[in-house]
Amino acid sequence: MAAATNKNCQILNILSDIFLRQTMALKTYWTFVIILITTGRSFADDDNHEMEEFLKREHSLSKPYQGVGSSSSSHWELMGDAMVTTEQVRLTTDMQSKQGAVWSRIPCHLRDWELQVHFKIHGQGKKNLNGDGLAIWYTKERMKKGPVFGNQDLFTGLGVFVDTYPNEEKHLEAQKTRYTTRTQRIFPFVLAMVGNGSISYDHERDGRPTELGGCNAMVRNLNHDTFIFIRYVRRRLTIMIDIDGQHEWRDCLDIPGVRLPQGYYFGASAVTGDLSDNHDVISLKLYQLTVLRSETEEKEEEDEITLPSVDNMDLLKMGENEEGWSSIAMFFTILFSMLGCFLLIVVGLIVYSHWNENRRKRFY
Repeated sequence: MAAATNKNCQILNILSDIFLRQTMALKTYWTFVIILITTGRSFADDDNHEMEEFLKREHSLSKPYQGVGSSSSSHWELMGDAMVTTEQVRLTTDMQSKQGAVWSRIPCHLRDWELQVHFKIHGQGKKNLNGDGLAIWYTKERMKKGPVFGNQDLFTGLGVFVDTYPNEEKHLEAQKTRYTTRTQRIFPFVLAMVGNGSISYDHERDGRPTELGGCNAMVRNLNHDTFIFIRYVRRRLTIMIDIDGQHEWRDCLDIPGVRLPQGYYFGASAVTGDLSDNHDVISLKLYQLTVLRSETEEKEEEDEITLPSVDNMDLLKMGENEEGWSSIAMFFTILFSMLGCFLLIVVGLIVYSHWNENRRKRFY
């Protein structure tokens, strides 16, 4: 009986030891995962270049927003009607004629970076009766009020806009004209623009003349989280969105040849006019990307960038002009084709009548 008891005790000890080992292994695994998420992780980009990313806390904004807007030691500063709550930084409330912003106090000197923006836009207004939108900035200037989503016009740097009101469409409707099927947009719309200090944002045309591209994004009054992903690597600007609640990124914009200087400031701003919304920033998380470059790539990028620019901006404008004029060009093409056919028929009839007349003369 004692032997059986000892055997049972040994079995219990073995099972207990196995349980403790599994618990410690599981604890170690989750500790590793947390460290990986909070400090950095390795991955490969689209061109199979190995990269590592590290969260830069001095350039990031997240809960509990300690000292934001009230302490000079905070890395972030509020402007205008912006306010801090326990759940978000509210840039504007759902009221008319409000504008607010939050800006980083520390310039960013990273060559390659990735910004993940967790935001929320919501309000009482119905579809197309809300506005005006939210902007994410990486610019030389900071803390400047203005008409471009609460920031100044003629900015220097990058602006990514979540435009919620179709100004151009309403203007065309007032003139009793409409978009073509190729130029029609669905709002809200996400677009990007690079400014050099002398390029104005065309508010009446929703930024079409200067945009790099964009995508529609139905982000208002959703019950799940919405995100924008902005990556700048090897002078390539990539923007993706996660707005469907599926935790999957969707492509929005991918433009090579974008030149952004170092030492600019990150920020977010929003504005309301006659129509309004709550514009909330829940977090701005900046990651430093460590990219392995070849010697050729290093030589190509060794020149310091002093002014923002886009290498293929002329090609982008050319494509936009072709799209804008496509319907008119098609009309004139059809018109001239019809005139050409009519002219050929007339010439053919004249030639035939002369030939028939000469043929009759030979018989007399």
